[in-house]
Amino acid sequence: MKIFTIILSIIALGLIIFNCTQLDFNAPFEGQSMVAIITIMASLCVIVMMAILRTSKHIEQKIKNRK
Repeated sequence: MKIFTIILSIIALGLIIFNCTQLDFNAPFEGQSMVAIITIMASLCVIVMMAILRTSKHIEQKIKNRK
């Protein structure tokens, strides 16, 4: 599970970097720039969710070891 979350986080980071190159800062809410903004926000959500999942699995493992 740890490797899976790391791989997804790396893919999301790659998508953020790629979509930052697609942004048109003169018209950020038109055409391809809007798609890039949406994809950047979705990728940021994935990174946050994977961090939460890793933290919850870490807490779950500590609770199991305590019993």
